[in-house]
Amino acid sequence: MSRTTEFAATVLALALLATGTAIARSSDRNQPMDIEAARSDCGLGENATCTFSGQATITQGSLRIVSEKAVVTQVAGKPSRAQFSGGVRLQQDMDDGDHIDARSNSVDYDMRNEVIVFTGNVSIAQQRGSLSGERVVYNLKTGQLESGGGSGGGRVKMRILPKQAQPAQASGKGTP
Repeated sequence: MSRTTEFAATVLALALLATGTAIARSSDRNQPMDIEAARSDCGLGENATCTFSGQATITQGSLRIVSEKAVVTQVAGKPSRAQFSGGVRLQQDMDDGDHIDARSNSVDYDMRNEVIVFTGNVSIAQQRGSLSGERVVYNLKTGQLESGGGSGGGRVKMRILPKQAQPAQASGKGTP
C-alpha cells in the first residue's frame, strides 16, 4: 500500500469511525475499510487534504457511505474534517440491532468539535422512527440533535413509533 493510500485510509477511518460512538456497530471498528472512487487526490504532511471523487464508496463492516465526492482534511497531523457531497447515503447497523439509513445532499463532520451536519433533503430513518428536513445537526459530545426546515420555510418532520410497533411503519408504509 502506498504512503498516500495509507494516509487516505487512516484519515477516512478516523473521520468515519469517530461517528461510531453515536451510531456504529462497535465491531465495525475492527473491520477492514474499503474505499473506491473513480479518482483520488491526496496530499501528504501535517496539513493535508485527501479528495475522492466519482462515486466515492466507503465500507467498513456494516458501515456504507456513498457520495459523489469525499474530502478529508488533516490539520497539525490530525484529521479535522470530513465532507461528503453529491447525493450522500449512509447506512449502518447499530449495536442494539437497529439500522440507520441517512440521506442528504451533503454531510460535514467537524471532528475537532464532534459535530455532524446533514444538509439538503435530509432523511434519516431507523426502525423506531424517522426525521426529515433541510438541515440536521448532531453533536456527538452532548447528544443534542437540532433540525430545521431551512431558510426556504420548509418544515421538520419526525415520526416516532411505540416500542411494540412494526419496523416497516417507520417509513409510514406499514399497515394500520
